[in-house]
Amino acid sequence: MNTDPSSRIFDLLQFGEFGDVNPSVCDSATFTFMQAKTMLDTFHGESEGCFLYSRHWNPSSRYLADAMAVMEGTESAWVTASGMAAITCSILQLCKSGDHILCSLTTYGGTFAFLYNYVQRFNIEVSFVDITNLESVREAIRPNTRIIYTESMTNPLLQISDIPALAEIANTHGLKLVVDNTFTPMILSPAQLGAHVVVHSMTKFINGKNDCVAGAICASNEFVNALSDVNDGTAMLLGPALDPLRSSSILKNLHTLHIRMQQHSRNAMFLAERFRDYGLHIMYPGLPEHPGHELLTSMMNSGFGFGGMIAIDMETSERAARLMELMELEGVGYLAVSLGYFKTLFSNSGKSTSSEVPDGIQRQMGLSQGLVRFSVGLDNDIAQTWQKILRCLQRL
Repeated sequence: MNTDPSSRIFDLLQFGEFGDVNPSVCDSATFTFMQAKTMLDTFHGESEGCFLYSRHWNPSSRYLADAMAVMEGTESAWVTASGMAAITCSILQLCKSGDHILCSLTTYGGTFAFLYNYVQRFNIEVSFVDITNLESVREAIRPNTRIIYTESMTNPLLQISDIPALAEIANTHGLKLVVDNTFTPMILSPAQLGAHVVVHSMTKFINGKNDCVAGAICASNEFVNALSDVNDGTAMLLGPALDPLRSSSILKNLHTLHIRMQQHSRNAMFLAERFRDYGLHIMYPGLPEHPGHELLTSMMNSGFGFGGMIAIDMETSERAARLMELMELEGVGYLAVSLGYFKTLFSNSGKSTSSEVPDGIQRQMGLSQGLVRFSVGLDNDIAQTWQKILRCLQRL
């Protein structure tokens, strides 16, 4: 297999039904059959290339799913109507009542809320651990543990998960390693490093335009077939189907992802170095002094940089708020949640995307009340952007 995820996408030949260079958009909810037996076979998953109902599969979503599988190096993929749908469907497909999940303590607030609050109603237990401490991961495994869940680069503290080591632990104990790769598409290929399931919020870098929400689950044929089974497949029965028009637009955007990740990474590195030299506490895995720098370097695909996410510590939420307000007025970017947009976005994580995490646990994970997370945009003149930020810092 070609080791370059971008080249794998470009090697995938997908044409429309009339020879279109862009695959045709299929906006049908249901599909007709000339023979009743073919419909029955399709319903039972025994008729290759046929479609039954768009909650199950749609040709446009299939094109995108195939491209996502190729990018991640998995046998198959399934696309969903949000990143959270990808996360929750994957977890619920793998777990049942009485099971136990190990999850990184530092994780996206929505994921944390789902595991900390929601799954309790199904009698599923969850332990949150420091995912960078492999011994603590091993010690937390129980006889009923089914999943180790982590993010390749954790949100918002930008810790780096040792995916090969976690995969070895999972395989030793018969567990599934599920990795959210939203922050590092193309930079990391978790499935190639041993992860069993890779999830994405395609809302972010993959789509890159902040004009839709979408998710993806990349895994084996067996797992995706189980997810989409008409009788007991979690994704099929919960119904988080992605609109085919959105699938089509995301597929086109996927083909520019490598260029965008390179520019996001270049700009983030530039700002990270300036923040460091200014004397602020900066978190960016591209800096040699970052605790996960060597680990990320050992796992990453070459040519895409270290990603577009950085975080600085302004110590208090009041100083963080003042800086963000000044930066928006100065034209640095937008005070907004989410990431992967072509403009820079910034937010105070403890009061926004991690606000679901109780204050005590925020302190436990080391999340400062003054942490400002940046999703660095595609600015052509990042030096000018830094001058804007500098003026804001000098006014604090």
